[in-house]
Amino acid sequence: MAEAKTVHSPLVTYVSMLSLLTLCPPFVILLSVIHFTHSPFSDSFTHTLLLASECRWYTMVHADGSISQTWQYLMQHGIQGFIDIWPKPSFTACKIIFCYGAFEAALQLLLPGKRVEGPISPAGNHPVYKANGMAAYVVTLLTYLGLWWFGIFNPAVVYDHLGEIFSTLIFGSFIFCIFLYIKGHVAPSSTDSGSSGNFIIDFYWVSIIPSPPGDKKVFCQRIAKQATSVLQPNLVFELKPPPFLGGKLIYLDLFISVPSPFLHSTCLHFQGMELYPRIGEHFDIKVFTNCRFGMMSWAVLALTYCIKQHELYGYVADSMLVNTILMLVYVTKFFWWEAGYWNTMDIAHDRAGFYICWGCLVWVPSVYTSPGMYLVNHPVHLGYQLATYILLAGVLCIYINYDCDRQRQEFRRTSGKCLVWGKAPSKITASYTTSSGETKTSLLLTSGWWGLARHFHYVPEILAAFFWTVPALFHHFLPYFYVIFLTILLFDRAKRDDDRCRSKYGKYWKLYCDKMIRTR
Repeated sequence: MAEAKTVHSPLVTYVSMLSLLTLCPPFVILLSVIHFTHSPFSDSFTHTLLLASECRWYTMVHADGSISQTWQYLMQHGIQGFIDIWPKPSFTACKIIFCYGAFEAALQLLLPGKRVEGPISPAGNHPVYKANGMAAYVVTLLTYLGLWWFGIFNPAVVYDHLGEIFSTLIFGSFIFCIFLYIKGHVAPSSTDSGSSGNFIIDFYWVSIIPSPPGDKKVFCQRIAKQATSVLQPNLVFELKPPPFLGGKLIYLDLFISVPSPFLHSTCLHFQGMELYPRIGEHFDIKVFTNCRFGMMSWAVLALTYCIKQHELYGYVADSMLVNTILMLVYVTKFFWWEAGYWNTMDIAHDRAGFYICWGCLVWVPSVYTSPGMYLVNHPVHLGYQLATYILLAGVLCIYINYDCDRQRQEFRRTSGKCLVWGKAPSKITASYTTSSGETKTSLLLTSGWWGLARHFHYVPEILAAFFWTVPALFHHFLPYFYVIFLTILLFDRAKRDDDRCRSKYGKYWKLYCDKMIRTR
């Protein structure tokens, strides 16, 4: 009997969730800690500190970016050594975070922008956004540079307190995620909310669509009967609880043993907390955490690292310039295309929990910017020719990534009545059944960039990350952590997206995949 499955097994799901919950915070600190108190290092670490006395970083500077030196120190000093180097949240860090967050929240609310409707949610809601991201981006960078230029605020202060800022964000974002969990229970913003009955799943991440209001057991029985009548008339369906929920029918969130391609999504209802949490009517929390705090901080920190290197050495190395320009081009592309991002898996399918919100509030500013963080105290002189080649290759990759998304967005906007690479696009008309039993159709683009591979747009994105990292050359592994992390992340996202589309479109998705193979 075919059984609906999650993307990963329950064991893998739980191990990965608990691992990320416990290991991500210390990794952020080990990646980039500033240590301002008495140094607990051995002689070899003291020597490293003397070489980098202007700024005291941990793995990036204290250990000269060397993972082996960091490991050696932790082996010598154990847990106490790690506690000693963990920076404490400070009042200065709190002020910086509060001022930045309040400024971005104000821009999100007050700047004018075009009204944009997001995709219809599983519960039938139609989220509405104000597309003012590009304006907020320009105002943010001009304000930040203006404060520096006129001597009102020195961005180097952000760098000097970065360990404290990350530490404050780690704990503050945990508290924020708990707030989202409680809000989802007591004051959800829409009907796209609910609980799996499992705290860890609700707190971490839940993205599978909920059933419509009413008796869920009746709904699941009806869907199962429809499936058996259409696909296998003699199939006996059964309802059973997920084994990792202790065999209890908590909130009637059920496994249904029916062929999954029939269903819009697997009938394991990880209802999580909220898909579109808001404060009031207009302040969208996921837009704030993902776009206005996380992605905006990427650009702000890229400029910060550039300014700090100039303060330290009196110049900005060509390697830092290439890194900063490419990061800024990428983030500029993001905000130019921000309305398209609201149709992606992050916003339209992944619910607001640790996975998305803590990741954008902490992981993005600390890990995504790490190549520039490394270059601050490790200026590399590439030479005009090599720097130009790397810059042009990176810009080309970012453009291709943008054009992939633009091509798909235009195809959807015009219902396929547009030109793709100068000619009418080829497409597959796919029908699917919603959770309410309604039949709808979607168009699957099979030409242009989307005729090369199912997730071709991930290729230039990974390459772009490589090109803004490669100015660090290959002296140490750590600057390349983000490229490796991004590759793993996008492979996992591609699998999740494939499973979701296979479940939603069934035979049409198989036809689409077969066409991709024939194209290659």
